[in-house]
This record gives sequence, structure tokens and C-alpha cells, in this order.
Amino acid sequence: MVTIKVDNLINFVSEVFTHSESSSEEARRIATYLTTANLTGHDSHGVIRVPVYVRWKKMGSIVPNQTPEVVVDTPSLAVVDGKFGYGQTVTPIAVKLGIEKCKKAGLAAVALRNSGHLGRVGDWAEMAAAEGLVSIHFVTAAGSLLVAPYGGVEKRLSTAPYCVGIPRQGQDPIVLDFATSVVAEGKCLVASRGGKKLPSGALVDADGTLSEDPHVLYGPYTPDGPRDHTKGTGAIRAFGDHKGSGLAFICELLGGALTGTGATSSDRRFANGMMAFYIDPKVIDTSNFFDSEITRYTDFIRATKPIAGTDSVLVPGDPERKTRAERTRNGIPLPDDTWAAIVNTAREVGVSEVSIQRATS
Repeated sequence: MVTIKVDNLINFVSEVFTHSESSSEEARRIATYLTTANLTGHDSHGVIRVPVYVRWKKMGSIVPNQTPEVVVDTPSLAVVDGKFGYGQTVTPIAVKLGIEKCKKAGLAAVALRNSGHLGRVGDWAEMAAAEGLVSIHFVTAAGSLLVAPYGGVEKRLSTAPYCVGIPRQGQDPIVLDFATSVVAEGKCLVASRGGKKLPSGALVDADGTLSEDPHVLYGPYTPDGPRDHTKGTGAIRAFGDHKGSGLAFICELLGGALTGTGATSSDRRFANGMMAFYIDPKVIDTSNFFDSEITRYTDFIRATKPIAGTDSVLVPGDPERKTRAERTRNGIPLPDDTWAAIVNTAREVGVSEVSIQRATS
């Protein structure tokens, strides 16, 4: 395990993307959002993505320095085409547009289509919550067949994230952010590179056997080589049986079909689609009841007697706050295989050995 200081990691990852044709501003933005995912404990959406992003850029699946196009623009609704730019570049623009419209109308919806991997969806919920807005996000990943629907063994769904952000007065927001599969694909990637193991039965093989071996999803691979989910014989399972599978299906229809990105299939170019709704509580909550009721109910949930082996009952966002504080203080831990893959990518794009050494100093 390698532990790297937050600023060092951002600087190093920025340099990788600068050497991969991104502007210095875009490179810094990508590096910051990826590192923030690690800070909050979502390693699946953190810097482990660096080799994947660079590979996609080389393939032409993602385009550096894109300016998204607003193709529909009404007082309360917009459609934004990301033109296959990095999600960390095009998504903040779409979210900002939703925030602006919501503040004027009280309610807004923004469809983002053809975005590169937009990272941790919770970032966008937090961006809206910082402006005092509730947001709801339905996401798909076109071209990313990973998950078997309930009752099946073949890949038919993306991991189809779902996210809700709720602002708090003077406190961190409540953010519910999860893949509709037992694990996000990035967690399979983490496990395959020496990180946290998958939970029992997270995967299903072609014969219906449950597994937690990443080879089921990726097929054969070397420790620091690429991972290709099209090579495996199995799939990730949807969480919660028919409930998670049903929610994933809705994410595909709203985040994919409705946005124009398309629900996922094997012949589509990779892109994220996100259908996001923004609500201004101040317009609804004329009696100023909302925040105090959140406090009452949150305290009520946290006061639940915990089951044996559990320290306390948590609400969405509690684990992220704890991990962010710990990793900000101590640095971000990365498995050796993960760091080796990132370093190999850095060398491939021309980052100097001095910069590689500086990252771990």
C-alpha cells in the first residue's frame, strides 16, 4: 500500500492529463474531482480511473477540452450535449445551468447527454446543495454492459447510478449516491488491483454460479494491465433483487433514452447520460419547516439501537465525512497494483521520473 498526500496526488494526476492533451485547467479539474472521490472513500471513482481515462482518450472515446452545447433552452428545462468531453469538464456546466434555472423558477430539469465518465455523481448533488437546492439524478453509461437484470446471467444494464442531494443549513448536505448494482464496476476494478475484496456473491457467472472473483467480469488479466469487462464470462448482479434491477431499468430509460444518450448496449460509444431535477426548498417550504424536520428525523434515525457488531446507525453521507477527515489528515492509501498502473500510464504519456518520485515524497 502506498499513501500519498492529497496535494501531491492532485498535482501528479494533473500532470498526467496535461501530458494527455488536456489544458492545464481541465487537467487540474479532472485530478481534483478524482482525488475528491478517494477522499470520500469512493476509491472506485478516484484516481484508479486515470489509466482508463487515458486509454479512452487514445481510443477517441473521450475528447479533451470540449465545450458542451446547449441544444434545448427553456426557462425551466435544458438539454446539454457534452460532445464526449471529460465529464469533469462538461457536467459542472450542466449542473450550473440547472442551478441557475431552479433559482429563477423554483424547479428545473437538465438532461445531459454524451458526457465522458462524469465521476462520482455525489459531486454534482453536493454542488447543487451548496446553493441550497435539492437535486435528484438518474444516470446511465451507454456502451457499458456490466450488470445482469434480476433473474438473468447476461449483461444487459450499466451500473446505472442514482443520487439524491439534500441541503442542510450550516451543515454538510445529506447525499445518497449509489450504483444500482451490488457494487459499482470501479469496485471490481479496485478489487482486481489488490484493493478491497468484493462482497460475497457480487458477481454471477454464465452458469448462474455466484462469485466475488473479478476474473468473472474481466476474464484473464495481469496485475498492472488493462481490465476489459467484455472479456469476462459473467456479470455484476443488481442489488436488492427485483428492486435494484427495476431502478436500474428506470435509470437507463431516464438517464439514457430520455436524454438522447441512449440506454446502454454493446454497439454504443461509451458515454454517460444524466437526467437531473433541481428543487428550491425555499419556494415550497414557506413556513421554514424543512430543515428543522430534517434535523429531528436525522437525530431519530441515528439514535436507533445498533445491531450487534455495529457501532452506530448512520445516515447517508456519514461514512464519507469520516473518511474525508481521516484521509485529508493522513493521505490517500492506494494499493500497490493501483499505483503501479497509474505510474505506468504516467510514463506512457511522458511524465518525468522526477515528477513520479515527487508524488510519493
